[in-house]
Amino acid sequence: MSLPSFPAVDPPIQREDAVNQILSSIAMEELGLSHILNAEGEKLQYILGTLPGLSGPPATVSEVLAANESVRGLLETAVQNQLFLKAKMQGALEASPMQGPTGPTGPTGPTGPAGGPAGATGPTGPTGATGADGATGPAGSAGANGADGATGPTGPTGAAGPAGAAGPTGPAGAAGSTGATGPAGPAGATGATGPTGAAGPAGAAGPTGATGATGPTGATGTTGVTGPTGATGPNVTATSAYAANTNGTVLTVILTGTLVPLPDSQLLSPDITVNAGNTVFTVQTAGRYLLSYDINTTAALASGTRLLINGVANTASTVAPLVSLSHFSNELLLNLSAGDTVSLEMFGIASVTTLLPGSAGASLTLIRLS
Repeated sequence: MSLPSFPAVDPPIQREDAVNQILSSIAMEELGLSHILNAEGEKLQYILGTLPGLSGPPATVSEVLAANESVRGLLETAVQNQLFLKAKMQGALEASPMQGPTGPTGPTGPTGPAGGPAGATGPTGPTGATGADGATGPAGSAGANGADGATGPTGPTGAAGPAGAAGPTGPAGAAGSTGATGPAGPAGATGATGPTGAAGPAGAAGPTGATGATGPTGATGTTGVTGPTGATGPNVTATSAYAANTNGTVLTVILTGTLVPLPDSQLLSPDITVNAGNTVFTVQTAGRYLLSYDINTTAALASGTRLLINGVANTASTVAPLVSLSHFSNELLLNLSAGDTVSLEMFGIASVTTLLPGSAGASLTLIRLS
């Protein structure tokens, strides 16, 4: 801060007098500030209705707030002024004594006689008057902004404003999801019986009832006239066959079987035929047949005999003894279809056997019973 400068006055004043004048001006400024603060206090008393001897309508909230803002602004100005006055007083008290300008050089004394002693130094002339203030220097650059003051306390909450007008009705919201099904309500009272409906169509006839009990036997009627004799029925046994082997044929018996030829004494109905080897007989009429066979050999054999139906061994016709035999026979009933074949076969361990000659060494009989 620059030191205070004093204007040129005549007669010149001393430093102490200048400082006293500055302090007097500061005191006057302080007195004026106190009057201003007192006036602001009376303003608040008037607004609040507490100023003695005065009365009026109560102040509104806006008037109180306006007065508060005015006093607050004045206090801020007073604080700044106090800081200025303090700096002004310190500057005056700390200012160093200022020396006035050097007075004009006195006239040169007369030259002393040569060789004489040097004259005594004359006394120092009086201090010259203080020179006039120099021209005001250029304005200094603006100082840096001071730090922001602390945030003041939050003011009281204002009164609630009037309710705003109702806004337009918003669009309908989306339909909510269907709520859970509530519990079933109690059963309602039974309604009145409705009128009888029209008769429906006749139903379908029911099933025939169970046969009733047999009634008593009626009286025997008169014997009727004898009817004519019926036609003679068909001769079932007309379908038959017989064949034999009487010439003592020698056979080689093998395990898988050897067919026995029956070329002799053949008696075959028209619907039974035999192949060229006289081993396979074919029936042309279906029915129930009686089948029988006999085999006689010249020596006992550990062999077996059977009938083949359509080339397949028939178990019921098989004779398979555990001991050697020379006579084999069997008889059975079979249902045969038209076209079925019948053959007589020997089987067993490989051997050679001879059918008994001069008699029925082997024979086969087929008779249709029905």
